[in-house]
Amino acid sequence: MAGFKAALINEIVKLLKKKKMIAAAFLSIVAVMVGQVAVTAIKHGFGLRVVGGTEFPLVVLSMFVYTLLPLFATFVAIDMFNGEFTSNTMKITLTRPVSRFGVFAAKVLNLAIFIAANLLFVMVLSLLAGLLFNADSASAAGIGRVALSYAVTFLPVLVFSLLVVLLSNIVRGGLAVFFLSVLLFIGFYFLGIIFSNYSSFFITSMFDWYMLWISESASGFKILRQALIMSGCGIMLFAAGYYLFDRKDI
Repeated sequence: MAGFKAALINEIVKLLKKKKMIAAAFLSIVAVMVGQVAVTAIKHGFGLRVVGGTEFPLVVLSMFVYTLLPLFATFVAIDMFNGEFTSNTMKITLTRPVSRFGVFAAKVLNLAIFIAANLLFVMVLSLLAGLLFNADSASAAGIGRVALSYAVTFLPVLVFSLLVVLLSNIVRGGLAVFFLSVLLFIGFYFLGIIFSNYSSFFITSMFDWYMLWISESASGFKILRQALIMSGCGIMLFAAGYYLFDRKDI
């Protein structure tokens, strides 16, 4: 356990030192600012209130989850695996007193922490912006809906990131993994639209899973079914990714 904890701390420290973290934070701030400027311009230009104080974070989430968040997660996953294999720093990581499973699990947990932190960061920013410009429409129930929406979005994004981790252990080139991830993302998205009856099996179609949770006519069965599908996919992707990682020659 001590070895795993040390491996996790090492992964977190390495990630925090990356310039990608600064870029992710900067682009997240820009995305929220652009969204709020657009909403404010519509409000003052046309006299229309597009969203309220606690509705604005949901608008941000609907855009963020299909653009910047999976993109950031993809970059982080590629950097943790392909980046270290290419730079030969993976050898140093594996010489530490921790098993390969511990190293792999630490990297995946670090990726999960990054996704959760990114969601939390954007949620706080968008809530502050929404409350600042539309404080009169805020409510405790609305803030609760926002927190729930951002929390449950974590699972589908993590499952997609595990797919990227699997690709990173199949293909050695980071650029190739990135393009494959983008193609799969786009392909799953359109397949989910074309074959709507089977959309639950295309992970990107569940990026708006949070809508089921905050809907007035929420279906507990549908929520549970999709949760089980995503959990099953996540477990299989994790297992397959570890199997390939364990067999790699360093």
